[in-house]
Amino acid sequence: MKQLFSLLTAFVITVTAFAGNDVTLRDVMHGGYWPQTYAAIKPMADGEHFARMSDDRTMILKGSFKNGEIVDTLFNVATARGFDKKYIDGYQFSPDEEKILLQTNTKGIYRHSYTAEHYIFSRRNNKAEPLSENGAQQVPKFSPDGNLIAFVRDNNIFLVKLMFNNSESQITTDGEFRKIINGIPDWVNEEEFTSNCSFDFSADSKCIAYIKYDESEVMMYDMPMYIPTGKQNNQYDGFCNPYSFKYPVAGANNSKLSVHSFEIKSRVTRDLNVEIPKEGYIPRIKFTKDPNTLAVLTLNRHQNVLEIQAVNPYSGISKVILREESDTYLNEQVYAGIEFFDKHFVLHSERSGYNHLYLYTINGNFVRPITSGEFEVKRLYGWDSKKDEFYYSSNEGSPLRENIYKINAKGKKIRLTPNDGTNSAVFSTGMKYFINTYSSINTPHTVTTNDNNGKVIKTLIDNKNLKERLAKFDMPTKEFFTFKTSDGVELNGWMVKPADFDANKKYPVVMFQYSGPYSQQVHDSWYIGNYGNAMFESYMAGEGFIMVCVDGRGTGGRGTEFGKCTYLNIGKYEPADQVEAAKYLGTLPYVDKNNIGIWGWSFGGYNTLMSMSQDEAVFKAGVAVAAPTDWRFYDTVYTERYMRTPKENKSGYDAGSAIVNVNKLSGNLLLIHGTADDNVHLRNMVRYIHALTQANKKFEMALYADSNHSIYYGNNTRFHLFEKIAEFFKANLK
Repeated sequence: MKQLFSLLTAFVITVTAFAGNDVTLRDVMHGGYWPQTYAAIKPMADGEHFARMSDDRTMILKGSFKNGEIVDTLFNVATARGFDKKYIDGYQFSPDEEKILLQTNTKGIYRHSYTAEHYIFSRRNNKAEPLSENGAQQVPKFSPDGNLIAFVRDNNIFLVKLMFNNSESQITTDGEFRKIINGIPDWVNEEEFTSNCSFDFSADSKCIAYIKYDESEVMMYDMPMYIPTGKQNNQYDGFCNPYSFKYPVAGANNSKLSVHSFEIKSRVTRDLNVEIPKEGYIPRIKFTKDPNTLAVLTLNRHQNVLEIQAVNPYSGISKVILREESDTYLNEQVYAGIEFFDKHFVLHSERSGYNHLYLYTINGNFVRPITSGEFEVKRLYGWDSKKDEFYYSSNEGSPLRENIYKINAKGKKIRLTPNDGTNSAVFSTGMKYFINTYSSINTPHTVTTNDNNGKVIKTLIDNKNLKERLAKFDMPTKEFFTFKTSDGVELNGWMVKPADFDANKKYPVVMFQYSGPYSQQVHDSWYIGNYGNAMFESYMAGEGFIMVCVDGRGTGGRGTEFGKCTYLNIGKYEPADQVEAAKYLGTLPYVDKNNIGIWGWSFGGYNTLMSMSQDEAVFKAGVAVAAPTDWRFYDTVYTERYMRTPKENKSGYDAGSAIVNVNKLSGNLLLIHGTADDNVHLRNMVRYIHALTQANKKFEMALYADSNHSIYYGNNTRFHLFEKIAEFFKANLK
């Protein structure tokens, strides 16, 4: 759920004009002003070159880090033999880079999972061959020696031997839909641990280790599908057909987990003696550089104790090499960001109150902290072990910004990206160069190739054309602001004002927020608001609104004291801070304090309902999209991470329930939901509507047939949805 905001902002659109009401919402939804970026950049093994997909996804190009020039075409749809697709969706190299695995015909399952038809492309003979003739595949992976590819189909793991004419064999046989899953996670582990693969090759390519998920005792969720697909062939064609899958709500049974190894030569499968906490999780497994050591990361159900176990894949013997604990919960960076090197690994930890990097030997012996200070490390990019220099990004200097740094063993630190805003990097193998993508709230992407001291070698993309086009129009003003709540807490926000803003006028305000744990919307990036660069907000500004976003307590970028204060009390501080923000805005001379609205999606929808159900009624109107309405309805991993179980924390669940607080609701309300939301189920909305009805509260609603949590199904759906939101605020705040 926390990633829904990134889905919304993945579509960066700029409109052709902002002159009062001249621009229609359809201009925003379907405009043609996209900033140019590079897609699917991958460093190549020689440390001097990178690969990327062409903008039209028909080619894989080879570029030079040193000068930014394209020096070769590694794959071309038009000339490849044995390939009949019009474009590719993704690619990966074999270790020697002589083969490229091409991803085509991708079909999404849940947020991270998908099936696709993959082709093995040989650069040597310019020929593509299907990875398998027996159906689409999931998560294919090359072995370290490049001679094997493993993948998952129908909940079982398969192996293709490239040295034996791509012969295919089956590793597991007990996989069964809604019962046993091998090598890929179930719904809740995929969604909340941000992973779609649960197997790995040993460093010597002789063994595969994998997690088995037994979801037999996990509760079923039945989701009606209303739109005929044309696949039915019986007398009931067109009648709604249910899609059923396993979904554990807070306090319910999770899948039972076990870890296994498969020895490829002998075809022997072994059960590994991994100590899994009762009702606990395995968010990651990963082989180290030692082929006899599998790292298994386990979490207890409360998710406040992480253990790294070193497991021998042949004997099955395991040993705990590290234990990390928190008095609240451990954030995802701890297990998702761990990096194994030849004789060391690097761990993310918030033990100091801020996320930092710590170096350990491969046996779990602590070496030293790598970073420290009152700022958060966002990402580890790599380690030059010869020079003992680490490369990473952090928000040092401002929680709104992100820069790239390198630091040596003595703590000498160099900032490699001079421009304030948001920077992200792709480093070359060996850390000699990096490609940097920079943007800010008022600057679209600039892509450069740099040396490892930060010197810009060449600007690859400057989006000059986009800047020139935008300069011709009266764009709204986007600016940051801070204020203090009545409790003395300083909060950050951004504001979008109409292009013809007049400080002597009174403007209605619409506040957008997400507010979920460790999320962040207020950051100095082109990707703010909805549809990138706050384009929906810019449209609304053209309609005479001031648009605002404030990150309240519980959000990210500001350390554990700020981010984890909501523990066990979701729904207490988050809505209180939105009320405080509205009250602050009401003190500004150009704000009409009697016409302030609020809206959000997912957790933001939930917080909209809770913000409209506070003792102080400051919101005249609100829109809640895909909103959880009671945390008892949401999944185990996410909910219990922040609230523990309903049995352990009944008062917290009651206080944080929009349904329980429905009698306090004030203001005009619009509820929106997709009927095929596998994440926040439709019953959240239905149960809330029942509570509204019994409390005699008036509301409006909109349902989108067969749409999931992102509500995209159908060519006109997104336009219809945002038009409805816009018209609702126009009708209720003016």
